Amino acid sequence: MRHRVAHRKLGRVTEHRIALLRNQATALIRHERIETTVPKAKELRPFVERLITIAKRGLAAGEGHIKGLNARRLVLVDIQDRAVVGKLFDDIAPRFAARPGGYTRVLKVGYRRGDSAEVAQIELVGSEYDPNAEGEKITAAAEKPAAKKGVGARLKAAADRVRGKKDAGSPAPKSSTRAAGGRKVNTPRKAGGGP
Repeated sequence: MRHRVAHRKLGRVTEHRIALLRNQATALIRHERIETTVPKAKELRPFVERLITIAKRGLAAGEGHIKGLNARRLVLVDIQDRAVVGKLFDDIAPRFAARPGGYTRVLKVGYRRGDSAEVAQIELVGSEYDPNAEGEKITAAAEKPAAKKGVGARLKAAADRVRGKKDAGSPAPKSSTRAAGGRKVNTPRKAGGGP
């Protein structure tokens, strides 16, 4: 019986599971949005929210106060990258200063093509981070500014990426199943899905 057993084991031993959560927390704070499986996202959520709460307590204590230094050290136990910890204390914690909790959002995207695992996108609430923004700024500088995407549009785009669709407006390139001599090739496709 599993009475009062709190967390998922995720098919890993304790050390591996903790390392996985620390790595995913680092990636989430750095990029503000990551894609992973639903159970991993559900386990990552309280882990990251605890780190953000510690950072908020450190900011509330004030600059140069011993509690602020202690908060940084507590976060550094789980996140080894000092640049990510700096971003957490300088950018993310002040953004959530007035928010009492619920700093992350888990959006179910679809199913992974290789093993049909349910995929989710976990992101920080209020995150306007767009990984394609740099390329869009260059091309759209002369044109009109691009409209902001809502959660639904971002979720649909993420689902299309997981399913292997490129862009709804442009047709996907067709892969040739014929060899150079004109005969048909019967090699099976890889489980990962790529062409």
